[in-house]
Amino acid sequence: MGSLGKYVLTFEEADPDDVKLIGGKASSLVLMTRLGLPVPPGIIITTKACREYYDKGEKLPEGLMDEVARGIKYLEEKTGYKLGDPDNPLLVSVRSGAAVSMPGMMDTVLNVGLNDRTVHGLAKRINNEHGAYDAYRRFLAMFGRIVLGIPEEEFNKPLEEIKRKYGVKEDPEIPLEGLKELVEIYKQIYIKRFGKVFDDPWEQLRLSIEAVFKSWNSPRARFYREANKITPDIADCTAAAIVTMVFGNADWRSATGVVFSRDPATGENKLYGEYLPYAQGEDVVAGIRTPKPVEKLKEEMPEVYEQLYNGVKLIERTKKEVQDVEFTIEKGKLWFLQTRNAKMNPLAVLKTRVDMYKEGLITKEEAIMGVKPEYILQMLYPRIDESKAGKPLTKGIPASPGAVSGQAVFDPDRAVEWSKAGKQVILVREETKPDDVHGFYASVGVLTSRGGATSHAAVVARAIGRPAVVGAEALQIDYGTRTARVGDVVIKEGDWITIDGFTGNVYVGKVPTIEPKLPPEFFEFLDMADSVSVFEVRANADTPDDATIARRFGAKGIGLLRTERMFRAPGRLELFRKVILSDNPSERKELLDQLAEMMKKDFIEIFEIMEGYPITVRLFDPPLHEFLPNFEELVTEVTRARTLGKPDPEKEKLLARVKALMEANPMMGHRGVRVGITYPEIYAAQVKAILSAALELKRKGKHIELQIMIPQVAEVRELEIIINNVVKPTAEEVFKAYGDRIDFKIGTMMETVRSCLTADKIAKVVDFMSFGTNDLTQAVFSFSRDDVENKFMSKYLELGILPYDPFVTIDEDGVAKLMKIAIDAARSVKPDIEIGICGEHGGDPDSIKILAKVVGRGLNYFSASPYRVPVARLVAAQESLKILGRAPKIHIY
Repeated sequence: MGSLGKYVLTFEEADPDDVKLIGGKASSLVLMTRLGLPVPPGIIITTKACREYYDKGEKLPEGLMDEVARGIKYLEEKTGYKLGDPDNPLLVSVRSGAAVSMPGMMDTVLNVGLNDRTVHGLAKRINNEHGAYDAYRRFLAMFGRIVLGIPEEEFNKPLEEIKRKYGVKEDPEIPLEGLKELVEIYKQIYIKRFGKVFDDPWEQLRLSIEAVFKSWNSPRARFYREANKITPDIADCTAAAIVTMVFGNADWRSATGVVFSRDPATGENKLYGEYLPYAQGEDVVAGIRTPKPVEKLKEEMPEVYEQLYNGVKLIERTKKEVQDVEFTIEKGKLWFLQTRNAKMNPLAVLKTRVDMYKEGLITKEEAIMGVKPEYILQMLYPRIDESKAGKPLTKGIPASPGAVSGQAVFDPDRAVEWSKAGKQVILVREETKPDDVHGFYASVGVLTSRGGATSHAAVVARAIGRPAVVGAEALQIDYGTRTARVGDVVIKEGDWITIDGFTGNVYVGKVPTIEPKLPPEFFEFLDMADSVSVFEVRANADTPDDATIARRFGAKGIGLLRTERMFRAPGRLELFRKVILSDNPSERKELLDQLAEMMKKDFIEIFEIMEGYPITVRLFDPPLHEFLPNFEELVTEVTRARTLGKPDPEKEKLLARVKALMEANPMMGHRGVRVGITYPEIYAAQVKAILSAALELKRKGKHIELQIMIPQVAEVRELEIIINNVVKPTAEEVFKAYGDRIDFKIGTMMETVRSCLTADKIAKVVDFMSFGTNDLTQAVFSFSRDDVENKFMSKYLELGILPYDPFVTIDEDGVAKLMKIAIDAARSVKPDIEIGICGEHGGDPDSIKILAKVVGRGLNYFSASPYRVPVARLVAAQESLKILGRAPKIHIY
């Protein structure tokens, strides 16, 4: 058949790759049709029609319904059914679908075309009057709720009353006469509100199309798009697919289900999912009844299972992604209704990317680009400490990973309210609905008493990275009293609970957590990422523990080893205070020699852990006053002593020294290289400790790749003085004492504006440079990073003065450009000079993306805090593929 017109396409003529025009849901139907899978015939109203609907003030475009009529005629010819025919009725679903998956955020209407006449034709066709009336009562409730805006409770209450009347628990157990009663009650609800039943199939169809378009702009859909950064250039509106109905409630050899091509929790290569016999539409994802595992289908209908398995795997091979497939079985015949890229646990995503690469389904580049950075972060979530957990209150289905504690809240609005007040909350519901989505984002975790691994709660929690436990059936929730009960245990709103998204366990109170056990695929995947990366990832470390974690997470060295902590250790702080308070250089040197011996032990421990990798040690950086007692407290003590007539000469001397060292702006004062110039013995002691540690390890046959970094440089002469008058002479002293030598590099931390602007001069006297972007950001903005957060940053972000906090994500227009100027200048005089970044931005995915774009291969490495090393490795690899022109076009939202 030729084109149906300007707005409507058939499944046969649509292009499955034109997702922006036909939407994701229709795209999947078109693709499955092309693959030869059994798909009910359908037509598509494109997103263009939806956009014009809004442009014309929420009115359907002129001529649209004429095209729809031609499309319905096409479906009638294809199926042999006719819309509104009392003997052989065509029934359709009107299904929403944007260019990107928005699970449950927009509306769909099923069983359009049913009325008092066509219900008899349906009963005759499926040879089941009970199934026909079940579909009819469903249509009246769904159309009433979605299209006409009747509160859901008006339909749920009579449904529960009918079940009580006939003494049944589940919906399919309602006898035929009960369903007929329910239909009459529902019709009366319509008549009472609107004076009619809306029994004209064409009116039902038109109003359903409008309802689908309207749902694009619903509060929950808008919220979801905003939260997931789905902008108009990604998805501009929804399409509407009009699909011939097939009936999972035709008889007990009929069913509806959802299946994944691999296990979304573990990544295991097996069909995973659930189905409900004698059910329809969203019964599985809504969690109304407890479904059966798909393995049971292999026993009950082996031929259908085999066809399902083969079809699902065919789609997976075609789309190169794990698939989430909806299907219906009508009287033993399988129909595919939708497929989309699966929302999976981070662990499962990594495992499947590695497995699919090994299976030859995807390339290494596709494997790497198909993983979101946040998946790596989520895999580092803590887990329950089983040794301290005690007995779980109950157990549900582990739907989204992570162990988390929070205060129980029973409605999404309150979750938002409490979260804004600074509380940590867990949203507890019988089952969640699309309207609850704002509560998901406000909560640290989600717990439901109904639903399975493919329920709405599970899918959304996985999509946004919230731990979730679903289907904890022992949990009896009372919204009226805001309580949940398991046996005799009552959880009131505000009580603390803990959920474990790895095991499904639910606990009363706060339960301690431990570090996660990472699977082999985690490290295998990151090694794959490193193999394509043009950047190294190193770690910022202060302690041996930091170094151990960094090495375990694959850091290729230490890009910043801070030494200040070593001065603050017990027994050392007192010594260092004496150094600061002393006016005698020789006394200071003697005290510092003692400190150097202590620090040497620290360096030996850390150097040994990172043997074979470059270790960059930063010399003393903070202002000296940070190591002295608090000025106000000293004033109080001295004043009290004087008042009592017992002055303390030592305290008086200490106060005078503290006062002399006080600065109006210490972060821009006597610190870093300036301390090294005024107190060269402090830097000399550190150099002595660093080189002595390296030589001690050399004696043991260890190879230490050492780099010494001088901070806060603004003028090249500062460097020359420290290198020539302190570092080199001290090194020669150490080498002479040990009777051995060691190669080491000398570099600087680029954290002042002037150092960046004179980088060509600086590059001539150093072996490497590393950007300290925390202080550099402070210098570029003239912001005090210690003060702006509490004073004005939130207001700047709220008013859009800044697009983001520049201390969290690198400032693209200022700091990154200044770095580019410095890198270009340095490489103009020394092309092979090593240049890295060691500020906190080195572990921020967005900062890595910005710097890869602005400075590209001008950087050799990013240095991140230990727990951010894995995500930095992934993002560095993804950006490398873009720089190299090898990044496949993969979009995961």
